Amino acid sequence: MAREDDEELPRPRARLERLTLDLLGIEELRAYIEELQAEIARVEADIARKNSHRSAADAFFRKP
Repeated sequence: MAREDDEELPRPRARLERLTLDLLGIEELRAYIEELQAEIARVEADIARKNSHRSAADAFFRKP
């Protein structure tokens, strides 16, 4: 029997949808690359932010 809490657990997110590149022109492909690079930059910034928080927590809880 499933618990009610199980329904609230985050589900794994699907990966980016793969486009059929054959249908896109050169300019559309360049625009797609720009979108992907922007998403990569956003994710890398979030990773850096989370690493900073982790470092601060580690420093706070480190035993003298």
